[in-house]
Amino acid sequence: MSDNWIRLIPTSPSWQPDPAAAESAVECVLGLFTGSGASVGDVEARFQDEITLIDSGVNTASFTCAACSTVTEVDWVFTIVDERSDRLSDLDVHLPCCGAGANLDNLDYDWPMGFARFEIAVLNASRARYELDGSELREVGEVLGHPVRQVLAHY
Repeated sequence: MSDNWIRLIPTSPSWQPDPAAAESAVECVLGLFTGSGASVGDVEARFQDEITLIDSGVNTASFTCAACSTVTEVDWVFTIVDERSDRLSDLDVHLPCCGAGANLDNLDYDWPMGFARFEIAVLNASRARYELDGSELREVGEVLGHPVRQVLAHY
């Protein structure tokens, strides 16, 4: 059986909430999965000591260069992450297609992924609309104290 995740991360990779805000945000997210036909396997706050790749599992295959529109396989990003595993605080890169400067967190991935020191991980959630909409993301961000975005992952 495969797992589906909704991974909510701050829009700033190094930002972390205080534990009380994180717990309140978890409760807020749980409240978004109530009602007829809604369920969730688990919701948890995860803190990391260092910036970590928040990937989308098998969903992401490539990214598109904003400078030259070249599509590059996401394996290039994974290679950079492996090379910088102990220093992901530096997300600036020169892209392999044209050498343009970019930030790994802001690349145009075919399925969103990002980098963070904090996430709210939602396992195997179900409801009429699986992913969170803009107003729900704003609500979670307000409770957390920082804007969030979502990474939909399948493993």
